[in-house]
Amino acid sequence: MKINQLLRVGVLLLLIPALSGCWLLAAGGAGAYGGYKAKEEGYTLQNPVTKEKSTTNEKPASDQKKN
Repeated sequence: MKINQLLRVGVLLLLIPALSGCWLLAAGGAGAYGGYKAKEEGYTLQNPVTKEKSTTNEKPASDQKKN
């Protein structure tokens, strides 16, 4: 019984935007939001999708010259 009700609600939620003509706009907005959140986490949106590595010019203490 709950599965039927959940299925009906899901179909209704998918059908309403398709009928109103805003389906592509909603999908584009969801994709843009996903890209924004991925960028916040440090991922670049290029092929292949990779996570940016932090670039620090500091050397470990063992590599530095001692005076």
